Amino acid sequence: MASDDFLTPAPASAPAPARVALVLHGGGGPATVAGLAEHLAGRGMHVLTPTHPGWNGTERPEQLVDVASLAAFYLGELATAGHRDVLLVGSSVGGWIAAEMAVRDDAGLVGGLVIVDGVGIAVDAHPIRDFFALDARGAAEYSYHDADRFYVDPASLTEEQRAQRVANMASLRALAGDPYMHDPTLAARLAAIDVPTLVLWGESDRIVTTGYGRELAARIPGSRFELILRAGHLPHLERPEATFAALDAFAAELDVDRPRSVR
Repeated sequence: MASDDFLTPAPASAPAPARVALVLHGGGGPATVAGLAEHLAGRGMHVLTPTHPGWNGTERPEQLVDVASLAAFYLGELATAGHRDVLLVGSSVGGWIAAEMAVRDDAGLVGGLVIVDGVGIAVDAHPIRDFFALDARGAAEYSYHDADRFYVDPASLTEEQRAQRVANMASLRALAGDPYMHDPTLAARLAAIDVPTLVLWGESDRIVTTGYGRELAARIPGSRFELILRAGHLPHLERPEATFAALDAFAAELDVDRPRSVR
């Protein structure tokens, strides 16, 4: 089951409650991770798919000023709902939010972490491409292995769709634009993550390159880095079968090691 309602507890099922998965989208909005959420729900997970405040016409409360405050907000929602041992899956900026949540979690809420082409740290040798400086064609060229397949001509969009894209980018800039797409303190704090972690990366990502991804993974103790061939910044869209296979293998390992207290 997929839902955006944190406050609905995960349903009990015999012999064990369903694992909760929190799927966090990037700047492109919730539609970019819909396939991920559907896949995890198909595996029997209770999937939460929130729309970040400020995206798709939603309001962003004044206290949500950066990724750290958004991560703290989501942890609070999980705690209020009584969720534990949650699998966090984040794409792009969603990966940054998920990593920040895993760093901050001191209540056993997080049981596993999957970062898909995430951002959040500064790597001098592999700078993050300035997405705000790209036009629609440039965004496709840097984001995808097969840009022609995924490029959307802005002229083909309705006025409402164009306005939503502009508003979503404004929300992204407000939360992650200064400093650009990173928290200067996060790289050092990633060492505090103590849950199994999978870092998935599209080999053709030119927003954040594979070198960046490997450095991010190296900062997280015991994490595993896996490359998705012939895919860019959103490998779950370009190569869903390969991405889901890696995700399923990781989830199966989590199930083996899952604490009995939450089974």
